[in-house]
Amino acid sequence: MDFGLGAAIGAFGGLFGVGGGVIAVPVLGLLYGLDQQHAQGTAMVMVAPNVLLGLGRYRQVGAKKVPMDDRMALTLAACAVVSTVPFAILATRVSSGTLRIAFACFLFALGLFLAWRLLQHAQAHTREPKYAWGWSSLVGVIGGALSGIFGVGGAMIAPPLLTGLFGVSQAQAQGLALALVAPGTVVSLITYAAARDVVWTAGIALALGGLTSVSAGVALAHRLPERTLRWLFCGLLVATALVLVLR
Repeated sequence: MDFGLGAAIGAFGGLFGVGGGVIAVPVLGLLYGLDQQHAQGTAMVMVAPNVLLGLGRYRQVGAKKVPMDDRMALTLAACAVVSTVPFAILATRVSSGTLRIAFACFLFALGLFLAWRLLQHAQAHTREPKYAWGWSSLVGVIGGALSGIFGVGGAMIAPPLLTGLFGVSQAQAQGLALALVAPGTVVSLITYAAARDVVWTAGIALALGGLTSVSAGVALAHRLPERTLRWLFCGLLVATALVLVLR
């Protein structure tokens, strides 16, 4: 069951550029009965290889259309690592209930905000960049902090910031979000493991399943219409938040 579940999560992770973590965390809590820290730590075992594979696939597929901005990708990754460590340590020390509710509120608020932006057509007709690529360092710091405390936060917040402020497409933004979280997932995994908040058997089985389906999710992301992908992304955030609250 773990392998099949990992494959399903990996496909969604590739589709939305989140490495599967946003889905794996509530699933591990609901089906495996893990507290929030163990769910996030175990999800990192799956997310780390999925993110690296997904990033490679986004670069490969995107190169045939609009290449990923390597300067921005490296800036996001470097700045994210700096802020990931202290917030990952913080996540291992707060209560599980507090962390779960905070994660749910973050996802719910972000999902509603993105839906509002779509309804307002704020990004529907223009992709003119408002800021130079160097300003993406701030996105990296914010994304790293959220990745540290929630395990997957950076991959959630980066796409709307990158599309809205730097003029990249949704698919490009999702690829850059993976670049942001790639080094941070390894750091987070080490931090959670040091705190003994990782269930390795479940995490490894999920990771192996996810690796079989990430590429298919990435390919689908590049075929879907822009607004359809954004609406699906919003729906994923809100649905996950509701599951966490109702748990």
